[in-house]
Amino acid sequence: MKTSVAFKPRTRTCIWNMTGPLALAVRVRLQDHRQRGPKVYALHAPEVECIGKGKARAPYEFGCKVSVATPASKPKGGQFVLHAKALHGNPFDGHTLGPVIAELEALTGFETRRIHVDKGYRGHTHAQKFRVWISGQVRRVTTPIRREMRRRAAVEPVIGHMKAEHRMGRNYLKGRDGDRINAVLAAAGYNFSLLLRWLARLLRVLMRTLLAIPAPAQDA
Repeated sequence: MKTSVAFKPRTRTCIWNMTGPLALAVRVRLQDHRQRGPKVYALHAPEVECIGKGKARAPYEFGCKVSVATPASKPKGGQFVLHAKALHGNPFDGHTLGPVIAELEALTGFETRRIHVDKGYRGHTHAQKFRVWISGQVRRVTTPIRREMRRRAAVEPVIGHMKAEHRMGRNYLKGRDGDRINAVLAAAGYNFSLLLRWLARLLRVLMRTLLAIPAPAQDA
């Protein structure tokens, strides 16, 4: 027993001094499925986190949370992404609302009048609580606000397009910096696709206009 007790502190000291793949392998060997705090779910990407979705078909997802903000109105040019940011540490959604709105206002230069979020933001800590409208809310809901609350669901297909067509569903960049870069690039790629679609429509209109103009008559 004395030998065992004397050996444990030395082993722990060696573990803390380890760096690189060996330290990562030791973390995987010693971690328990019931422990709280960060765990290693992938050796090639130790920053991956377990995110509870609460859905029957997909109760958990492994990756990184990303906040996506779009206009509450119906823009003529399309549903552009105004702000996208990777959120590490698996934070509570309500705690991320304040910093995200502050960055959104600094980025666009406009102050948000009404903020529409899903039910995961219940218990948020945003300073302007009367500007936040949660999906399913009944109190203080007027007809224009109810119309905007229905428009909140328009962000879901935007997220789907960003995942399926702009590589936000699977990140090939390394580390947490790669997660942040990938979220911004996916949003930029989605916005550029809307701009290219609008330019294609403009080109078709110009071509039809030019083809409809009759050729000038030539003098005999």
